[in-house]
Amino acid sequence: MGFQTPLHALAKYLEWTTSGSIQLPDFQRGYKWDDERIRQLLVTILRGHPLGVVMMLETGNDQIRFAPRAIEGVVLPDGTEPNLLLLDGQQRLTSLTQALTGDGVVHTKDSRGKLMDRRYYIHMKTALLGEDRMDEAVIAIPGDGVLRRNFGKDIVRDLSTPERERAEGYFPARLLFAGAETVNWLFACEDKEQASTFHAKVIEPCLKYTIPAIELDKTTTKAAVATVFEKVNTGGLSLNVFELLTATFAGDKKYYDTHRTDFRLNDDWKATQQAFAPYPVLSSVENTDFLQAVSLLTTLKRAKEDTSDRPPAVSARKEDLLKLSLDDYLEWVQPVRDAFIWTATFLADHHIFETKFIPYPKQLVPLAAIKVGLGDDADLHGVRAKLAQWFWCGILGELYGSAIETRFVRDIESVPDWARGKETPVPRTVADCTFAASRLLSLRTRNAAAYKGIYALILSQGAKDWMYDKALDKVQYVDLEVDIHHIFPSKWCIDHGIDPALRESIVNKTPLSAKTNRAIGGVAPSTYLPKIEKQADIDSGQLDAVVATHLADAAELRADDFNAFFDQRLGRIISLIEHATGKPVQNDMTDAEREEGPEMFDPEDIAVRPDPDEAEV
Repeated sequence: MGFQTPLHALAKYLEWTTSGSIQLPDFQRGYKWDDERIRQLLVTILRGHPLGVVMMLETGNDQIRFAPRAIEGVVLPDGTEPNLLLLDGQQRLTSLTQALTGDGVVHTKDSRGKLMDRRYYIHMKTALLGEDRMDEAVIAIPGDGVLRRNFGKDIVRDLSTPERERAEGYFPARLLFAGAETVNWLFACEDKEQASTFHAKVIEPCLKYTIPAIELDKTTTKAAVATVFEKVNTGGLSLNVFELLTATFAGDKKYYDTHRTDFRLNDDWKATQQAFAPYPVLSSVENTDFLQAVSLLTTLKRAKEDTSDRPPAVSARKEDLLKLSLDDYLEWVQPVRDAFIWTATFLADHHIFETKFIPYPKQLVPLAAIKVGLGDDADLHGVRAKLAQWFWCGILGELYGSAIETRFVRDIESVPDWARGKETPVPRTVADCTFAASRLLSLRTRNAAAYKGIYALILSQGAKDWMYDKALDKVQYVDLEVDIHHIFPSKWCIDHGIDPALRESIVNKTPLSAKTNRAIGGVAPSTYLPKIEKQADIDSGQLDAVVATHLADAAELRADDFNAFFDQRLGRIISLIEHATGKPVQNDMTDAEREEGPEMFDPEDIAVRPDPDEAEV
């Protein structure tokens, strides 16, 4: 097997993918990257940072004849033959091809799996402030170029024409490599000096940006390709920031001169884990999460103390963690450690008792940092209520899905003062939160943060188990083996032709003990409720009162009236969401208005696995 390791300009890759010179072997999986990951990829390029290696196989090999297909989003004339097949790098090159060529519309999805079209723009003024502001400068806009809020009623930003793009100061990413069209767009800008500087400082470096390749030649055997393909898709070890900092801190001369020993970050992390051990819900906190909270507090302090016109950026990006000094770490380690322990009690107060039901484990990073900033004020009634609103807006607005370091920063900068009641803008996480009632139809498994959130909110209403006279609090939740189960069983729903979207929706599910769920089995509610009464030794009125703690009307269950039950419980869950977020829910449940039904999501993100406990007993 022969291979080369050339460097190619990104512009050349774009030329090859759009012409069909580079195509995919047909067995490659489909395009999967989400919106925020694509945005971060563009930020990486604009900063001039490396994005990794791509691997390609030269065609014309007599032993290997993979059927080719175009990069997704590229339309080629029939019979277009590739020169190279892309073995590794599909997600990156597909994202870049769609975002940087043609109309710049990328067919992607958000962190919840909702399908969408996106265009990407660079705010020229912000980009020119320096590399550390590039993350803030790159934005994503709906495919039509118009950003709307309030369920489409209000236009926040309109970039639907070149004139409006220039008026708002946003350069379209699709023109970064567009040659004469790029120059013409910039020439029409009113601020010629800014346009010229942007070309020199931002566009020209992009034109020189290169990506290394491994190119396997025609002599490569089928067995070798199979081995290579398996290796690159399994993935290797990523750069471990924690291990690099461990080595850096160990070499801190000032610490050694004072203590006559090296500082071991690994040992200190073990001490943190021991402190977290009594709180099982914190087992999801990783060492890099801890460092990100430290970084937020370190950089926020620097920014507040800086009196210049350009204070340093607050940051929790992984690459910025390497800038932490040992003094920074030692200043914040104990406050952050204590704050994470506090988050465990915060979660318990909101009936989140185990890691699998934490909606967004990464949301604990800003929550801990915010707690440090608030100190004891975090437990004041008014402040705690504001923190709860922010927390639920992040979950039910589904805003903490992926690549969320930018949101970390916005929250640590704005939430503490807002929570204290100061005259300050509403935090972006609260402002950005929206929820459509039709989303409840696609919330089917605990893959979704909002699903877990609604589950916890139902528990927090004082839900009691149907079989045992016990509230589902922290201790009894574990003892009773509580999980979420169908109210109208799947088998009954299938037998009676209930729409699968309604059958599997969280509206038809509730937290129950394992024994109660076994008593329900697969029969009608009118059959299982008397069975529960007998086993629990209670009368129908007592059981009806218990069922009501789950936001359900037992009369509708006893009548086996699924539609009436569903509509009534849907309304109560909507009220629950509105109370938690402090924001109205759009009731768009008609087919004509539906915004977030299951058909609008990637099927893999709402796939339902069989419930092993739902056999008739």
